[in-house]
Amino acid sequence: MSTFKRWMILIIVSSALLLIVMDMTILYTAMPTLTHELGATASQKLWILNGYSLVMAGLLPAMGTLGDRLGYKRVFLIGLIIFSIASLTAAFAPNPYVLIAARVLLAVGASIMMPATMAIVRVTFTDPRELGLAIGIWGAVASGGAGLGPIVGGLLLEYFSWGSVFLINLPIAILAFVLTILLVPKHEGNRSKKFDFTSSIQIMIALVTLIYAIKEFTRREGSVTFAVIGAAVGIVALVIFIRRQNRSSDPLIDLSLFKIPLFTTGFITALVGLFAMTGIQYIVTQRLQLIEGFSPLLAGVYTLTIPFASVIAAPVTGMLLNRFNVIYIKSAVLFLTAAGLGIYLVQLDSGIAGQVLGLAIFGVGLGGGMTVASHSIMSSAPYEKAGMAASMESVGYEVGGATGIAIIGSLSGLVYTLTMKIPTGLTVPVNVKDSLDEALIVAEGLPGTASETLKQAARFAFDQSFSAVIVAIIVLLVVASLSMLWIGSRSIKKVEEPRHLG
Repeated sequence: MSTFKRWMILIIVSSALLLIVMDMTILYTAMPTLTHELGATASQKLWILNGYSLVMAGLLPAMGTLGDRLGYKRVFLIGLIIFSIASLTAAFAPNPYVLIAARVLLAVGASIMMPATMAIVRVTFTDPRELGLAIGIWGAVASGGAGLGPIVGGLLLEYFSWGSVFLINLPIAILAFVLTILLVPKHEGNRSKKFDFTSSIQIMIALVTLIYAIKEFTRREGSVTFAVIGAAVGIVALVIFIRRQNRSSDPLIDLSLFKIPLFTTGFITALVGLFAMTGIQYIVTQRLQLIEGFSPLLAGVYTLTIPFASVIAAPVTGMLLNRFNVIYIKSAVLFLTAAGLGIYLVQLDSGIAGQVLGLAIFGVGLGGGMTVASHSIMSSAPYEKAGMAASMESVGYEVGGATGIAIIGSLSGLVYTLTMKIPTGLTVPVNVKDSLDEALIVAEGLPGTASETLKQAARFAFDQSFSAVIVAIIVLLVVASLSMLWIGSRSIKKVEEPRHLG
Protein backbone atom coordinates (compact mmCIF):
# COMPACT_ATOMS: atom_id res chain seq x y z
CA MET A 1 0.00 0.00 0.00
CA SER A 2 1.37 3.44 -0.95
CA THR A 3 2.26 6.01 1.70
CA PHE A 4 -0.35 8.44 0.31
CA LYS A 5 -3.10 5.85 0.56
CA ARG A 6 -2.18 4.94 4.15
CA TRP A 7 -2.42 8.52 5.32
CA MET A 8 -5.63 9.11 3.34
CA ILE A 9 -7.17 6.16 5.18
CA LEU A 10 -6.13 7.78 8.47
CA ILE A 11 -7.88 10.99 7.41
CA ILE A 12 -11.06 9.08 6.54
CA VAL A 13 -11.33 7.19 9.83
CA SER A 14 -10.29 10.30 11.77
CA SER A 15 -13.12 12.30 10.20
CA ALA A 16 -15.61 9.68 11.42
CA LEU A 17 -13.96 9.63 14.84
CA LEU A 18 -14.28 13.41 14.93
CA LEU A 19 -18.06 13.13 14.50
CA ILE A 20 -18.30 10.46 17.20
CA VAL A 21 -16.39 12.36 19.87
CA MET A 22 -17.85 15.76 18.96
CA ASP A 23 -21.32 14.37 19.54
CA MET A 24 -20.29 13.66 23.15
CA THR A 25 -19.84 17.38 23.83
CA ILE A 26 -21.49 19.36 21.03
CA LEU A 27 -24.71 19.68 23.04
CA TYR A 28 -22.99 21.38 25.97
CA THR A 29 -23.41 24.86 24.53
CA ALA A 30 -26.80 23.91 23.08
CA MET A 31 -28.33 22.64 26.33
CA PRO A 32 -29.60 25.99 27.70
CA THR A 33 -31.26 26.78 24.33
CA LEU A 34 -32.50 23.23 23.86
CA THR A 35 -33.87 23.05 27.42
CA HIS A 36 -35.79 26.27 26.88
CA GLU A 37 -37.22 25.41 23.45
CA LEU A 38 -38.14 21.77 24.10
CA GLY A 39 -39.11 22.30 27.73
CA ALA A 40 -36.73 19.54 28.89
CA THR A 41 -36.59 18.83 32.61
CA ALA A 42 -33.33 18.40 34.53
CA SER A 43 -33.71 14.61 34.33
CA GLN A 44 -34.48 14.67 30.58
CA LYS A 45 -31.52 16.97 30.02
CA LEU A 46 -29.13 14.50 31.63
CA TRP A 47 -30.59 11.62 29.59
CA ILE A 48 -30.22 13.61 26.37
CA LEU A 49 -26.54 13.96 27.22
CA ASN A 50 -26.03 10.56 28.85
CA GLY A 51 -28.05 8.39 26.48
CA TYR A 52 -25.36 8.66 23.83
CA SER A 53 -22.33 7.70 25.92
CA LEU A 54 -24.25 5.25 28.06
CA VAL A 55 -25.54 3.12 25.18
CA MET A 56 -22.19 3.33 23.41
CA ALA A 57 -20.40 1.99 26.48
CA GLY A 58 -22.80 -0.94 26.64
CA LEU A 59 -22.52 -1.86 22.96
CA LEU A 60 -18.82 -1.27 22.30
CA PRO A 61 -17.48 -4.62 23.56
CA ALA A 62 -19.76 -6.52 21.20
CA MET A 63 -19.14 -4.20 18.26
CA GLY A 64 -15.36 -4.50 18.52
CA THR A 65 -15.60 -8.27 18.36
CA LEU A 66 -18.12 -8.00 15.52
CA GLY A 67 -15.49 -6.08 13.54
CA ASP A 68 -12.97 -8.88 14.11
CA ARG A 69 -15.55 -11.33 12.75
CA LEU A 70 -17.15 -9.48 9.83
CA GLY A 71 -14.32 -7.19 8.79
CA TYR A 72 -13.54 -3.64 9.86
CA LYS A 73 -14.45 -1.95 6.56
CA ARG A 74 -17.91 -3.54 6.44
CA VAL A 75 -18.91 -2.65 10.00
CA PHE A 76 -17.47 0.85 9.60
CA LEU A 77 -19.75 1.49 6.60
CA ILE A 78 -22.79 0.10 8.43
CA GLY A 79 -22.06 2.38 11.37
CA LEU A 80 -21.85 5.43 9.10
CA ILE A 81 -25.31 4.69 7.64
CA ILE A 82 -26.96 4.31 11.06
CA PHE A 83 -25.18 7.40 12.40
CA SER A 84 -26.43 9.49 9.47
CA ILE A 85 -30.06 8.38 9.86
CA ALA A 86 -29.96 9.09 13.60
CA SER A 87 -28.44 12.55 13.03
CA LEU A 88 -31.28 13.48 10.69
CA THR A 89 -33.88 12.26 13.21
CA ALA A 90 -32.28 14.15 16.10
CA ALA A 91 -32.11 17.40 14.12
CA PHE A 92 -35.90 17.52 13.75
CA ALA A 93 -36.93 16.00 17.09
CA PRO A 94 -40.21 17.64 18.22
CA ASN A 95 -39.82 16.80 21.93
CA PRO A 96 -37.26 15.53 24.45
CA TYR A 97 -38.39 11.90 24.14
CA VAL A 98 -37.74 11.72 20.39
CA LEU A 99 -34.40 13.42 20.90
CA ILE A 100 -33.39 10.90 23.57
CA ALA A 101 -34.37 8.04 21.23
CA ALA A 102 -32.39 9.59 18.38
CA ARG A 103 -29.36 9.97 20.65
CA VAL A 104 -29.62 6.27 21.48
CA LEU A 105 -29.66 5.42 17.76
CA LEU A 106 -26.67 7.73 17.26
CA ALA A 107 -24.89 5.69 19.92
CA VAL A 108 -25.63 2.46 18.04
CA GLY A 109 -23.98 3.82 14.89
CA ALA A 110 -21.08 5.31 16.82
CA SER A 111 -20.46 2.11 18.76
CA ILE A 112 -20.18 0.21 15.48
CA MET A 113 -17.79 2.75 13.96
CA MET A 114 -15.45 3.66 16.81
CA PRO A 115 -13.62 0.33 17.36
CA ALA A 116 -13.32 -0.04 13.59
CA THR A 117 -11.50 3.30 13.28
CA MET A 118 -8.67 2.22 15.57
CA ALA A 119 -8.60 -1.34 14.20
CA ILE A 120 -8.26 0.01 10.64
CA VAL A 121 -5.36 2.20 11.80
CA ARG A 122 -3.72 -0.83 13.46
CA VAL A 123 -3.89 -3.03 10.33
CA THR A 124 -2.99 -0.19 7.93
CA PHE A 125 0.21 1.01 9.65
CA THR A 126 2.65 -1.84 10.18
CA ASP A 127 5.82 0.21 10.73
CA PRO A 128 6.18 0.93 14.50
CA ARG A 129 7.27 4.56 13.96
CA GLU A 130 4.41 5.28 11.56
CA LEU A 131 1.99 3.52 13.88
CA GLY A 132 3.10 5.66 16.83
CA LEU A 133 2.53 8.86 14.84
CA ALA A 134 -0.78 7.60 13.42
CA ILE A 135 -2.04 6.74 16.90
CA GLY A 136 -0.86 10.15 18.08
CA ILE A 137 -3.00 11.79 15.40
CA TRP A 138 -5.91 9.49 16.30
CA GLY A 139 -5.50 10.52 19.94
CA ALA A 140 -5.40 14.19 18.96
CA VAL A 141 -8.71 13.80 17.14
CA ALA A 142 -10.20 11.87 20.07
CA SER A 143 -9.28 14.51 22.64
CA GLY A 144 -9.39 17.58 20.40
CA GLY A 145 -12.65 16.57 18.73
CA ALA A 146 -14.48 16.33 22.03
CA GLY A 147 -12.97 19.70 22.89
CA LEU A 148 -14.19 21.17 19.60
CA GLY A 149 -17.77 20.09 20.33
CA PRO A 150 -18.73 23.17 22.38
CA ILE A 151 -17.15 25.63 19.93
CA VAL A 152 -18.81 24.01 16.91
CA GLY A 153 -22.11 23.91 18.78
CA GLY A 154 -21.75 27.56 19.79
CA LEU A 155 -20.87 28.65 16.27
CA LEU A 156 -23.85 26.84 14.77
CA LEU A 157 -26.25 28.21 17.39
CA GLU A 158 -25.07 31.73 16.62
CA TYR A 159 -26.67 31.48 13.17
CA PHE A 160 -28.96 28.42 13.13
CA SER A 161 -31.39 26.48 15.33
CA TRP A 162 -30.23 23.82 17.79
CA GLY A 163 -30.99 21.07 15.25
CA SER A 164 -27.99 22.21 13.21
CA VAL A 165 -25.63 20.57 15.75
CA PHE A 166 -26.83 17.23 14.35
CA LEU A 167 -27.23 18.17 10.67
CA ILE A 168 -23.52 19.05 10.55
CA ASN A 169 -22.80 15.30 10.74
CA LEU A 170 -24.42 14.45 7.41
CA PRO A 171 -22.02 15.92 4.79
CA ILE A 172 -18.96 14.59 6.63
CA ALA A 173 -20.49 11.12 7.06
CA ILE A 174 -21.50 10.92 3.38
CA LEU A 175 -18.02 11.95 2.20
CA ALA A 176 -16.38 9.45 4.57
CA PHE A 177 -18.70 6.71 3.27
CA VAL A 178 -17.75 7.32 -0.37
CA LEU A 179 -14.01 7.54 0.33
CA THR A 180 -14.11 4.39 2.46
CA ILE A 181 -15.60 2.41 -0.42
CA LEU A 182 -12.94 3.75 -2.79
CA LEU A 183 -9.79 3.62 -0.66
CA VAL A 184 -10.04 1.36 2.41
CA PRO A 185 -8.97 -2.23 1.62
CA LYS A 186 -11.43 -4.98 2.35
CA HIS A 187 -10.78 -6.89 5.55
CA GLU A 188 -12.42 -10.31 5.47
CA GLY A 189 -12.41 -10.84 9.22
CA ASN A 190 -12.51 -14.18 10.95
CA ARG A 191 -15.89 -15.82 10.35
CA SER A 192 -15.06 -18.62 12.76
CA LYS A 193 -15.00 -16.08 15.59
CA LYS A 194 -18.26 -16.37 17.50
CA PHE A 195 -20.46 -13.41 18.28
CA ASP A 196 -21.47 -13.84 21.92
CA PHE A 197 -24.85 -12.11 22.03
CA THR A 198 -25.51 -13.22 25.63
CA SER A 199 -22.28 -11.63 26.88
CA SER A 200 -22.98 -8.39 25.02
CA ILE A 201 -26.39 -8.15 26.74
CA GLN A 202 -24.84 -8.90 30.13
CA ILE A 203 -22.18 -6.18 29.90
CA MET A 204 -24.68 -3.65 28.53
CA ILE A 205 -27.08 -4.33 31.43
CA ALA A 206 -24.19 -4.03 33.90
CA LEU A 207 -22.94 -0.69 32.58
CA VAL A 208 -26.36 0.91 32.07
CA THR A 209 -27.79 -0.09 35.45
CA LEU A 210 -24.67 0.90 37.40
CA ILE A 211 -24.60 4.38 35.88
CA TYR A 212 -28.38 4.65 36.34
CA ALA A 213 -27.89 3.85 40.03
CA ILE A 214 -25.35 6.66 40.36
CA LYS A 215 -27.71 9.11 38.67
CA GLU A 216 -30.71 8.07 40.75
CA PHE A 217 -28.83 8.17 44.05
CA THR A 218 -27.55 11.72 43.49
CA ARG A 219 -30.76 13.15 41.99
CA ARG A 220 -32.93 15.37 44.15
CA GLU A 221 -35.94 13.32 45.24
CA GLY A 222 -34.32 10.31 43.57
CA SER A 223 -35.48 6.91 44.71
CA VAL A 224 -32.99 5.20 47.02
CA THR A 225 -34.85 1.96 46.36
CA PHE A 226 -34.39 2.25 42.59
CA ALA A 227 -30.75 3.25 43.08
CA VAL A 228 -30.05 0.18 45.24
CA ILE A 229 -31.92 -2.11 42.83
CA GLY A 230 -30.00 -0.66 39.88
CA ALA A 231 -26.65 -1.10 41.64
CA ALA A 232 -27.52 -4.67 42.65
CA VAL A 233 -28.60 -5.61 39.12
CA GLY A 234 -25.48 -4.02 37.68
CA ILE A 235 -23.11 -5.81 40.07
CA VAL A 236 -24.80 -9.18 39.53
CA ALA A 237 -24.73 -8.72 35.73
CA LEU A 238 -21.06 -7.75 35.88
CA VAL A 239 -20.14 -10.78 38.01
CA ILE A 240 -22.05 -13.11 35.66
CA PHE A 241 -20.36 -11.50 32.67
CA ILE A 242 -16.86 -11.91 34.15
CA ARG A 243 -17.50 -15.57 35.04
CA ARG A 244 -18.80 -16.24 31.52
CA GLN A 245 -15.72 -14.63 29.94
CA ASN A 246 -13.35 -16.65 32.12
CA ARG A 247 -15.07 -19.91 31.11
CA SER A 248 -15.37 -19.13 27.41
CA SER A 249 -12.82 -20.38 24.89
CA ASP A 250 -13.66 -17.42 22.66
CA PRO A 251 -14.64 -14.58 25.04
CA LEU A 252 -16.27 -11.33 24.03
CA ILE A 253 -13.60 -9.59 26.11
CA ASP A 254 -10.35 -11.38 26.85
CA LEU A 255 -9.94 -10.38 30.50
CA SER A 256 -6.40 -11.79 30.52
CA LEU A 257 -5.43 -8.59 28.67
CA PHE A 258 -5.80 -6.77 31.98
CA LYS A 259 -2.88 -8.82 33.33
CA ILE A 260 -0.66 -6.78 30.99
CA PRO A 261 0.41 -3.59 32.85
CA LEU A 262 0.59 -1.55 29.62
CA PHE A 263 -2.95 -2.52 28.66
CA THR A 264 -4.41 -1.94 32.14
CA THR A 265 -2.78 1.45 32.65
CA GLY A 266 -3.80 2.47 29.14
CA PHE A 267 -7.41 1.60 29.89
CA ILE A 268 -7.36 3.49 33.19
CA THR A 269 -5.81 6.54 31.53
CA ALA A 270 -8.49 6.56 28.82
CA LEU A 271 -11.24 6.16 31.41
CA VAL A 272 -10.01 8.86 33.78
CA GLY A 273 -9.02 11.24 30.98
CA LEU A 274 -12.44 11.22 29.32
CA PHE A 275 -14.16 11.42 32.71
CA ALA A 276 -12.25 14.61 33.48
CA MET A 277 -12.64 16.13 30.02
CA THR A 278 -16.38 15.60 29.59
CA GLY A 279 -17.12 16.61 33.17
CA ILE A 280 -15.05 19.79 32.97
CA GLN A 281 -16.33 20.88 29.58
CA TYR A 282 -19.92 20.30 30.67
CA ILE A 283 -19.77 22.40 33.84
CA VAL A 284 -17.45 25.09 32.42
CA THR A 285 -19.66 25.80 29.40
CA GLN A 286 -22.74 25.81 31.64
CA ARG A 287 -21.11 28.29 34.03
CA LEU A 288 -19.96 30.59 31.25
CA GLN A 289 -23.48 30.88 29.85
CA LEU A 290 -25.56 30.83 33.01
CA ILE A 291 -23.26 32.76 35.37
CA GLU A 292 -21.06 34.92 33.13
CA GLY A 293 -23.75 35.52 30.52
CA PHE A 294 -21.62 34.34 27.57
CA SER A 295 -23.31 33.44 24.30
CA PRO A 296 -22.98 29.81 23.18
CA LEU A 297 -20.35 30.86 20.62
CA LEU A 298 -18.29 32.85 23.10
CA ALA A 299 -18.48 30.00 25.62
CA GLY A 300 -17.17 27.64 22.95
CA VAL A 301 -14.35 30.03 22.01
CA TYR A 302 -13.36 30.28 25.68
CA THR A 303 -12.89 26.51 25.95
CA LEU A 304 -11.15 26.24 22.57
CA THR A 305 -7.83 26.31 24.42
CA ILE A 306 -8.38 22.71 25.53
CA PRO A 307 -8.64 21.06 22.07
CA PHE A 308 -5.90 23.27 20.62
CA ALA A 309 -3.49 22.24 23.37
CA SER A 310 -4.58 18.59 23.02
CA VAL A 311 -3.99 18.54 19.28
CA ILE A 312 -0.48 19.94 19.73
CA ALA A 313 0.42 17.61 22.62
CA ALA A 314 -0.87 14.35 21.11
CA PRO A 315 1.55 13.84 18.19
CA VAL A 316 4.47 15.18 20.25
CA THR A 317 3.69 12.55 22.89
CA GLY A 318 3.46 9.93 20.15
CA MET A 319 7.05 10.66 19.13
CA LEU A 320 8.25 10.30 22.74
CA LEU A 321 6.73 6.88 23.33
CA ASN A 322 9.81 4.94 22.23
CA ARG A 323 12.18 7.03 24.38
CA PHE A 324 10.69 6.83 27.88
CA ASN A 325 8.83 4.38 30.12
CA VAL A 326 5.26 4.58 28.84
CA ILE A 327 3.65 3.98 32.24
CA TYR A 328 5.62 6.87 33.74
CA ILE A 329 4.52 9.08 30.84
CA LYS A 330 0.91 8.28 31.76
CA SER A 331 1.55 9.29 35.37
CA ALA A 332 3.13 12.56 34.24
CA VAL A 333 0.32 13.57 31.87
CA LEU A 334 -2.38 12.78 34.44
CA PHE A 335 -0.57 14.91 37.03
CA LEU A 336 -0.19 17.68 34.44
CA THR A 337 -3.93 17.52 33.77
CA ALA A 338 -4.65 17.91 37.50
CA ALA A 339 -2.19 20.81 37.75
CA GLY A 340 -3.94 22.62 34.92
CA LEU A 341 -7.29 22.32 36.67
CA GLY A 342 -5.76 23.56 39.92
CA ILE A 343 -4.40 26.65 38.17
CA TYR A 344 -7.77 27.25 36.52
CA LEU A 345 -9.64 27.08 39.82
CA VAL A 346 -7.20 29.39 41.61
CA GLN A 347 -7.41 31.90 38.75
CA LEU A 348 -11.21 31.78 38.47
CA ASP A 349 -11.64 35.25 40.01
CA SER A 350 -8.27 36.69 38.95
CA GLY A 351 -8.57 37.29 35.23
CA ILE A 352 -8.91 35.42 31.98
CA ALA A 353 -5.18 34.98 31.22
CA GLY A 354 -4.61 32.68 34.20
CA GLN A 355 -7.77 30.71 33.41
CA VAL A 356 -6.71 30.17 29.80
CA LEU A 357 -3.26 29.05 30.98
CA GLY A 358 -4.86 26.51 33.31
CA LEU A 359 -7.11 25.16 30.57
CA ALA A 360 -4.15 24.96 28.16
CA ILE A 361 -2.14 22.85 30.62
CA PHE A 362 -5.25 20.73 31.19
CA GLY A 363 -5.51 20.22 27.42
CA VAL A 364 -1.84 19.28 27.05
CA GLY A 365 -2.28 16.62 29.71
CA LEU A 366 -5.40 15.26 28.03
CA GLY A 367 -3.88 15.14 24.56
CA GLY A 368 -0.81 13.34 25.84
CA GLY A 369 -2.94 11.00 27.93
CA MET A 370 -5.18 9.92 25.07
CA THR A 371 -2.20 9.24 22.82
CA VAL A 372 -0.26 7.16 25.32
CA ALA A 373 -3.43 5.29 26.31
CA SER A 374 -4.18 4.35 22.69
CA HIS A 375 -0.62 3.27 22.02
CA SER A 376 -0.43 1.12 25.17
CA ILE A 377 -3.73 -0.63 24.52
CA MET A 378 -3.19 -1.34 20.84
CA SER A 379 0.52 -2.25 21.02
CA SER A 380 0.10 -4.65 23.95
CA ALA A 381 -2.79 -6.62 22.43
CA PRO A 382 -2.27 -9.47 19.92
CA TYR A 383 -2.72 -8.51 16.26
CA GLU A 384 -5.72 -10.83 15.79
CA LYS A 385 -7.51 -9.10 18.68
CA ALA A 386 -7.14 -5.57 17.32
CA GLY A 387 -10.91 -5.08 17.17
CA MET A 388 -11.38 -6.32 20.72
CA ALA A 389 -8.58 -4.10 22.01
CA ALA A 390 -9.96 -1.09 20.13
CA SER A 391 -13.41 -1.74 21.55
CA MET A 392 -11.97 -1.92 25.08
CA GLU A 393 -10.24 1.40 24.56
CA SER A 394 -13.50 2.82 23.27
CA VAL A 395 -15.31 1.39 26.30
CA GLY A 396 -12.84 3.27 28.47
CA TYR A 397 -13.59 6.47 26.56
CA GLU A 398 -17.35 6.04 26.61
CA VAL A 399 -17.65 4.84 30.21
CA GLY A 400 -15.43 7.78 31.14
CA GLY A 401 -17.59 10.12 29.08
CA ALA A 402 -20.88 8.73 30.36
CA THR A 403 -19.81 8.65 34.00
CA GLY A 404 -18.15 12.03 33.61
CA ILE A 405 -21.45 13.61 32.66
CA ALA A 406 -23.56 11.42 34.96
CA ILE A 407 -21.40 11.68 38.07
CA ILE A 408 -20.19 15.25 37.59
CA GLY A 409 -23.65 16.39 36.54
CA SER A 410 -25.24 14.57 39.46
CA LEU A 411 -22.60 15.74 41.96
CA SER A 412 -22.97 19.30 40.74
CA GLY A 413 -26.75 19.00 41.02
CA LEU A 414 -26.52 17.49 44.50
CA VAL A 415 -24.25 20.24 45.86
CA TYR A 416 -26.41 22.85 44.13
CA THR A 417 -29.56 21.44 45.72
CA LEU A 418 -27.97 21.30 49.18
CA THR A 419 -26.64 24.87 49.01
CA MET A 420 -29.55 26.50 47.17
CA LYS A 421 -31.58 28.45 49.71
CA ILE A 422 -34.83 29.95 48.46
CA PRO A 423 -34.84 33.59 49.62
CA THR A 424 -37.22 34.36 52.47
CA GLY A 425 -40.58 35.64 51.35
CA LEU A 426 -40.42 34.13 47.85
CA THR A 427 -43.02 31.57 46.80
CA VAL A 428 -41.55 29.68 43.87
CA PRO A 429 -41.77 26.13 42.45
CA VAL A 430 -39.54 23.58 44.15
CA ASN A 431 -37.78 22.83 40.85
CA VAL A 432 -35.63 25.95 41.36
CA LYS A 433 -33.54 23.66 43.57
CA ASP A 434 -33.00 21.21 40.68
CA SER A 435 -30.70 23.28 38.47
CA LEU A 436 -29.58 26.82 37.80
CA ASP A 437 -31.19 27.05 34.38
CA GLU A 438 -34.57 26.01 35.81
CA ALA A 439 -34.20 28.66 38.53
CA LEU A 440 -33.41 31.28 35.89
CA ILE A 441 -36.51 30.31 33.90
CA VAL A 442 -38.66 30.75 37.03
CA ALA A 443 -36.94 34.08 37.75
CA GLU A 444 -38.02 35.39 34.33
CA GLY A 445 -41.62 35.38 35.53
CA LEU A 446 -40.97 37.29 38.79
CA PRO A 447 -40.98 41.07 39.35
CA GLY A 448 -37.63 42.91 39.30
CA THR A 449 -36.37 42.68 42.88
CA ALA A 450 -37.67 39.16 43.48
CA SER A 451 -36.22 37.99 40.18
CA GLU A 452 -32.77 39.33 40.95
CA THR A 453 -32.81 37.90 44.48
CA LEU A 454 -33.63 34.42 43.19
CA LYS A 455 -30.97 34.66 40.47
CA GLN A 456 -28.29 35.64 43.00
CA ALA A 457 -29.18 32.76 45.32
CA ALA A 458 -29.14 30.26 42.46
CA ARG A 459 -25.85 31.53 41.03
CA PHE A 460 -24.17 31.37 44.46
CA ALA A 461 -25.31 27.75 44.85
CA PHE A 462 -24.06 26.89 41.37
CA ASP A 463 -20.62 28.38 42.06
CA GLN A 464 -20.35 26.29 45.23
CA SER A 465 -21.15 23.16 43.26
CA PHE A 466 -18.75 24.21 40.49
CA SER A 467 -15.79 24.49 42.88
CA ALA A 468 -16.66 21.20 44.61
CA VAL A 469 -16.74 19.35 41.30
CA ILE A 470 -13.38 20.69 40.11
CA VAL A 471 -11.72 19.75 43.41
CA ALA A 472 -13.18 16.24 43.13
CA ILE A 473 -11.79 15.83 39.60
CA ILE A 474 -8.35 17.08 40.68
CA VAL A 475 -8.28 14.50 43.49
CA LEU A 476 -9.25 11.72 41.05
CA LEU A 477 -6.49 12.69 38.60
CA VAL A 478 -3.82 12.83 41.32
CA VAL A 479 -4.87 9.42 42.68
CA ALA A 480 -4.75 7.96 39.15
CA SER A 481 -1.31 9.51 38.57
CA LEU A 482 0.08 8.01 41.78
CA SER A 483 -1.45 4.64 40.88
CA MET A 484 0.46 4.71 37.59
CA LEU A 485 3.71 5.27 39.46
CA TRP A 486 2.96 2.30 41.70
CA ILE A 487 2.07 0.00 38.80
CA GLY A 488 5.11 1.19 36.86
CA SER A 489 7.50 0.49 39.72
CA ARG A 490 6.03 -2.99 40.22
CA SER A 491 6.27 -3.86 36.51
CA ILE A 492 9.92 -2.75 36.39
CA LYS A 493 10.69 -4.78 39.51
CA LYS A 494 9.18 -7.91 37.94
CA VAL A 495 11.32 -7.47 34.85
CA GLU A 496 14.51 -7.04 36.92
CA GLU A 497 13.93 -9.94 39.36
CA PRO A 498 14.90 -12.80 36.98
CA ARG A 499 18.13 -10.94 36.19
CA HIS A 500 19.10 -10.97 39.88
CA LEU A 501 18.20 -14.65 40.21
CA GLY A 502 20.54 -15.53 37.43
